[in-house]
Amino acid sequence: MSLTAFFSDKAKKPENQKIIVSDRFLDEKGKPIPWEIKAISEEEDAKIKDDCTTVTRFKGRQTTRFNNQRYINKLIAACTVFPDLKNAELQKSYGVTSDDELVQKMLISGEHANLQQAVNEINGFDAENVEAAKDEVKNS
Repeated sequence: MSLTAFFSDKAKKPENQKIIVSDRFLDEKGKPIPWEIKAISEEEDAKIKDDCTTVTRFKGRQTTRFNNQRYINKLIAACTVFPDLKNAELQKSYGVTSDDELVQKMLISGEHANLQQAVNEINGFDAENVEAAKDEVKNS
């Protein structure tokens, strides 16, 4: 085996995916508009996690708190290519000032959950695929 298969220029880039998140956002013909999502790097994910982590020090003790809901919304926002969640007009129409707030405000609970699942899958967090990959390695 050659290590060249692991070089950056040889690594296969994940393709963006289009998914129907909601039947509430319709085009001129009345059909649901697909959202486009992408995978992000571990480096980008780590920055989001860091942004959602608060460290508090009091009387020599340190407490770390991770805001999971904020992380999920920031991850979804970072992975969403279309619609442009950073668009100021779109944000203003929902009365928010950030892309992660917009995700939470514009989607109903089930839509949010479906988008979250799709984002997890495109980033390789699909539990079935992880288990299948483990089995494949064991059997080779």
